[in-house]
Amino acid sequence: MKIINSKTIQPSVRELLLFVTSDIKVDFEYQIYLKPLNRKLFGFELQGEIIGCIGIEKIRFNECVIKHIAVSLEHRGKGIGSRMIEFLSEEFTLITAETDKDAIDFYRKYGFSITSLGEKYPGVERFLCEYKT
Repeated sequence: MKIINSKTIQPSVRELLLFVTSDIKVDFEYQIYLKPLNRKLFGFELQGEIIGCIGIEKIRFNECVIKHIAVSLEHRGKGIGSRMIEFLSEEFTLITAETDKDAIDFYRKYGFSITSLGEKYPGVERFLCEYKT
C-alpha cells in the first residue's frame, strides 16, 4: 500500500473513485485527500499499477472512517479489498464505514458488525459498519 498524493489524479485512481462517487465529485473528493488534514488516500499496487484504493478520515489516533474503497473490476473477488482493510487494522482499533445494501456483505465477511441507519435518503437505506480490532 502506498499513499496517493500526486497533485494530479492518475487515470487509474480516477477510474477507481468513479466506482464509489459521481463523475462530477471525483476531482473534489481527490483534492480533499491532498490537503494536510485528517484524510488519506492509499493505493494498492500490483505490478506498478494501482488496482485498488481506500480513502480514510482519521477521527482519533486509533479510529478511522472509510470514506471510499474500490477495486478494479478485473481484480475483484481476489481478496484485495480485505487486504486493504487489514492494512488499516494494523494502525486503527476502530474502523467504521457508512454504506448501502450492496456493500454490506463485503464488510460482514471481513467481520464488521452491521447496523441499519434507516432511510437516510428517500428509498435508500444506509448502514453503519464497525470493526473493532
